[in-house]
Amino acid sequence: MKPTDPGEFLANLNAGVFNNQLATALSAVAGAVVDNGKKGKVVITLEMSQIGESHQVKITHKLDYTEPTKRGSKREDLALDTPMHVTKDGLKLFADNPTAGLFKSEDAPVIART
Repeated sequence: MKPTDPGEFLANLNAGVFNNQLATALSAVAGAVVDNGKKGKVVITLEMSQIGESHQVKITHKLDYTEPTKRGSKREDLALDTPMHVTKDGLKLFADNPTAGLFKSEDAPVIART
């Protein structure tokens, strides 16, 4: 299996919403760090589990960030799941050929003419 492209992977989590949330968190924390002269923190947690007996995984992605404030800090966390296919090209949001495993030729409802 080829290595998964991390940029594409992050862009696909939660149909692109996670990417926007990460961008917002990075900017907010960086701005608060500069404004208040204190450390901030952005943590991304990814957990994977197989979906049934398929070639799919459920990716639980969590974004947890802390912005420093003048007298303390402000914290937010967001967590959702995104199903992905495990393919020869790495983790993909959609399978290359999603209907390939649905039917076998011998199970076809129409019998070929001879």
